[in-house]
Amino acid sequence: MTPSTTVPGALRPPELHGRGEETAAVESLVGRLRAGLGGVLVLTAQPGLGRTALVEYARSCASRAPLPAVRLTAPAALPRQGPLLVCVDDAHTWPSAARSALLSDLRRLPAQSPVAVLLTLAEHRVGEGELDGLTTLRLAPLDDSAAAVLLDRLTEGAADPVVGAWLIREATGNPRLLRALVTALTPGQLAGRTPLPDPLPGGEDLLGDYAARVEALPADARTLLLLASAAGEHEPDGAGADLALLLRAGGDASGLAPAEAAGAVVAAGGRVHFTHPLLRRAVLRRAPLARRGAAHARLAAACRDPLARLVQLACAAGDHDARLAEALADAATAPRPHAERSAVLARAAALTADTGLRTDRLAAAAEASRLAGDPVRARALLARTAAAPAHSGVHRVRGLLCLADGPAADAREELLTAAVLLPPEPARHALIGAAEAAWAMGDAAAYREAMARVPACADDPSLEAYRAGMCAVLAGRSAEGHALLRRCLDDVPGPGDPAGLLRAGAAALVVGEVETACRAGARALAAVRAYGPEVLLPRALEHLAYGELRAGRHTRARAHALEGLRAAHRIGQPNVAVSLHAVLALAASVEGDAEACATHAAAAAAGAGAHGLNQAATLAVWAVARADLAVGRPGDAAARLAPLVSPGPRRGHFAVRMLAVPCFVEAAVQAGRTAEARSATAEFTHWAEATADRLAPAQLARCRALLAPTQQAAAAYESALAHHDRTPGEFERARTQLLFGQWLRRRRRTREARGPLRDALVGFERCGARAWADRSRGELRAAGEAVAGEPGPGPLAALTPQQQRIARHVAEGATNREVAVRLSVSHRTVDHHLRNVFAALGIRSRVDLSRLLAGDGGLPDRDEEIAAHL
Repeated sequence: MTPSTTVPGALRPPELHGRGEETAAVESLVGRLRAGLGGVLVLTAQPGLGRTALVEYARSCASRAPLPAVRLTAPAALPRQGPLLVCVDDAHTWPSAARSALLSDLRRLPAQSPVAVLLTLAEHRVGEGELDGLTTLRLAPLDDSAAAVLLDRLTEGAADPVVGAWLIREATGNPRLLRALVTALTPGQLAGRTPLPDPLPGGEDLLGDYAARVEALPADARTLLLLASAAGEHEPDGAGADLALLLRAGGDASGLAPAEAAGAVVAAGGRVHFTHPLLRRAVLRRAPLARRGAAHARLAAACRDPLARLVQLACAAGDHDARLAEALADAATAPRPHAERSAVLARAAALTADTGLRTDRLAAAAEASRLAGDPVRARALLARTAAAPAHSGVHRVRGLLCLADGPAADAREELLTAAVLLPPEPARHALIGAAEAAWAMGDAAAYREAMARVPACADDPSLEAYRAGMCAVLAGRSAEGHALLRRCLDDVPGPGDPAGLLRAGAAALVVGEVETACRAGARALAAVRAYGPEVLLPRALEHLAYGELRAGRHTRARAHALEGLRAAHRIGQPNVAVSLHAVLALAASVEGDAEACATHAAAAAAGAGAHGLNQAATLAVWAVARADLAVGRPGDAAARLAPLVSPGPRRGHFAVRMLAVPCFVEAAVQAGRTAEARSATAEFTHWAEATADRLAPAQLARCRALLAPTQQAAAAYESALAHHDRTPGEFERARTQLLFGQWLRRRRRTREARGPLRDALVGFERCGARAWADRSRGELRAAGEAVAGEPGPGPLAALTPQQQRIARHVAEGATNREVAVRLSVSHRTVDHHLRNVFAALGIRSRVDLSRLLAGDGGLPDRDEEIAAHL
């Protein structure tokens, strides 16, 4: 066979997805060759992951260089004349002696050689130490995002999202398999109009490549592998097969050693694990139907677990079997892991001929998958009911899935539809789900409507108190509603009811019992971790993080929110992730991390806008506004918050907007929007009188102090601090002290101002509020007190503290009017001080001032700032 040669020219590169590291390595190899240097790059991968595509990519890079390239398709001597790119694809197919000689030549290839070599091998055919000394990259499966891009290209965007997610799951990151699965489906199946076949067809040639790994093994090894692959049908993914069961089913222990030596399986802890999921699938799918059925029958006879026996009998069944389906459905009612229940119910549905009963079982299987935290499988199971008429269970599960990953309005409508079709007990829970969707939307009327339709819960007094209490609160009967909601707190459910614990936490927040909400949230999280269901884990972490945020424990809230964010992404709950981003933005606005605050707020706003999540959107805006306040931008903060706290179509979420009022009042007073601040304070007064939130009286007193006449303000601030003395909340107390100190200093009572400002600095430092601590330090400097640990004034040493503050703000790019707002002085005062600053420093412009401070370290150089964050 003659090597194929590519001459320099325009060779079109293949379209690759998710291969950034690999293509960069190939480009580096070609770049070295272009510079007159040689090199070797080895790529290893499982079948179907794109070794050959990367060879074609390398040849296209060489053609653009332009450099000649040769592709060796059979054993041959390594060329020595160059410059030349040599591509050796599938070197594992070469005879052992020829491959060893090639690898030996590659190790001796001089770095200054004009020849570069790209070598690819099947991963499972690489001997131990065979590639030592050679630069080697292992191709991993595509991640879900890269697979989604490939799928979109293959289908030209025509794939239904549910179908696409299932195809990506089934392809296990293998691009060749994904192409085969797409090709095997009809346009109707791809678009979701026709139910998907089960199992999905396609990829037989790829599975053949995997099966070829074991075809040469002895008969007893192949039999053992077939039994192990069949046993995996009743085992959770990754659990492996019970070796004792395989032996009872007729497997021979002597077959295990050659199977392990071939790299097909690994035996550990009495279980046999395939080294790759596609290998297990290949062994089972490529076996003749009769042999496969016989393996399932032998396993059924050997199983000691009744459910495992039923599953194996179901696998052996070739057609509908009503008795076996009924037995499986009955077995699924016993307490079992949700994922296992889902698999059993899906098999029962496959054996069921009656359309209505099959839909019932598929809906139940989908609900079990949802509870197991597997929304992709849940939606795929629902997709198999596409030809069935309207079904209550399908609407309910679809609505609950949409509540976690979809527009809240759509979730509400699905759940309301399900409630009409369901019996009273499940209808109650569907209506509560519809109410949760309305809450996320910020639609108080829709929330009341859904909760009002919930039948009286005589069998569950706590749930009935919650239902009636929430309806009363949102109808404006706060005292009645709070009394009912406190009954939920008096009768908190046990760890077996994590959903009830989350309701108790929500009731506590509405009443204002923040510490009680934190305790309920912690108990709910512990219950979910111990007993499940997995689907509640992100929500439990979100509830706890939000409660801790309200309680002023920002660091703890951030830790739980980050954990919740990871869980939400893993389980597939983007709507919960949006809420957690909002919590993280609020935590960052306290800690003074403006970049993190902006990033999380932007993520929350993007998801909230797409899915109509008004509560998360309100929290995100509040977070950014509070970050503005931290760095002295009250005008920006007031502009952001004004629509949220004022009447009108842009009004914030009904359960959150009052919490943002103290921030708005502070920003509005400093920005000169006093009338709006007074109006907001009047409404906040009514809310503070109704809530049990222990911080509300102190925050109200602070708002009144900001608005008080000069002769009354000091007493109002003292009153606010007295309220703080009776409540926890280090951050809010420090904010009041900072404002009081600022007020005193601006009235030239600098000696009196230093005490509150020192206390504010200590408070902010204790709760990690860096930007707020910096503001306190600046005020202390302006009050004439040196702050321990602060850098010296450098070139500003000759200036007064006020001049130093103005100089730093101007050097950062603020206009005179912006500086005036930040420091609560007139812009004429800033003009006067700035002229004196220029004269004292011997400079002529703002640019000179910026350069002076940047050179001294007073302002960070941009490159240094970036490096500091790496």
